[in-house]
Amino acid sequence: MVRPLGLPFDPIERAGQTWEKHFGPASSMRAATSIFRVQQILLARFDEALRPHRLTFARYEVLVLLTFSRTGELPLKVIGSRLMVHPTSVTNAIDRLVAAGFVRRRPNPDDGRGVLAGITDEGRQVVVAATAALTDLDFGLADVPEDERAALFAVLKRVRLGAGDVEGSATLVE
Repeated sequence: MVRPLGLPFDPIERAGQTWEKHFGPASSMRAATSIFRVQQILLARFDEALRPHRLTFARYEVLVLLTFSRTGELPLKVIGSRLMVHPTSVTNAIDRLVAAGFVRRRPNPDDGRGVLAGITDEGRQVVVAATAALTDLDFGLADVPEDERAALFAVLKRVRLGAGDVEGSATLVE
């Protein structure tokens, strides 16, 4: 169980008050800072739930992506672009997953310099167990009612699409 921080005050609320005194309206700063803080909290919860499975959330994401792929394997550069991570981070994650026996790597026959990562049977088994752990945790969102989760997703989707997260989507955001 992740230990609560138990701060005696809300640091984002306090920062917002100070912000308003120095710079003006703080609603965007409060919202953005809250998103980053929640990301840190969720990642800590995910990593704790995944630790017994010898995974971090970053490595879990790779395994899920491979599980969802048509053939169970993908080029490392595709993994990096889909997960929006640097090639060095992908290589590190794959190295750790190979060492754990969850992934195998082989040269990409379609790209002389490329590498394919493929999920192993043990990797598929750990995805099932790790997914159950995250689902039991309700992905860290148990305090948010279902209808509010849908609204939260919709708001964050607008931000993502407005930033061009999906090709051609910046023009679709209203």
